[in-house]
Amino acid sequence: MRGEPEFIAFAEANVVRLRQIAYLMCRDWHLAQDLTQSTLTKMYVAWNRIGRKGPEDPFHYARKVLLNTLLDHRRLRSSSEIAVDHLPDRTAESDPTAVRLTLLDALGGLAPRDRAILLLRYWEDHSVETTAEILSVTPSLVKSRSMRALAVLREQLGNERELFFEDSGRESDLRLWSAAARA
Repeated sequence: MRGEPEFIAFAEANVVRLRQIAYLMCRDWHLAQDLTQSTLTKMYVAWNRIGRKGPEDPFHYARKVLLNTLLDHRRLRSSSEIAVDHLPDRTAESDPTAVRLTLLDALGGLAPRDRAILLLRYWEDHSVETTAEILSVTPSLVKSRSMRALAVLREQLGNERELFFEDSGRESDLRLWSAAARA
C-alpha cells in the first residue's frame, strides 16, 4: 500500500511536467496551474488505488486525469468561448519567442482532443498505439485525428509553416517541437 510520502515524492517529481503539458493544452498559465492542482488532488484521493489493478505508471494515470480535467473544464465553459473567422497578421521575423507564440496560437485553434493527440505524439514522442491507449481511443482515430490536426496547423500557420514543417509536409517530417515549444 502506498502512503503519503510516496505521493509527495511523485508530486514533487512531476508537477512541472504536468503543468507544462497542461499549459500546452490550454494556453493559459493560470488555468494550467489550476488543472495541475486539480489533477494532483484527484491523484491524492485515489493514490492507494492507483497501480492496484496492474503496473500502470502513476504519471500516465496523472496525464489521463489531467486530460479529463481539461475536457471537463472545457465542457463547463464552452459557452464563453469566442470564435474568430481569421488569425491576426504576423510579422516575418523568425524570433524564437514569436515562433513559439505563433505555434501556441495555432495549437489553441485545435479541439482539445486533437491538441492532446499532437502533444502526446510529438511533444512526448509516443507511438500511435501508446497515444491511443492513454486517450482510450483506437489507433486509427489517433492517426486520422493527428493528420487532420496537422492539416489545420499547416493552414493556420500559413507562410510561417516552413518553420515547423519540411517541404513535403508529411507527418514524419514535422519539426513542430524542436523549433518552438521547448523554448
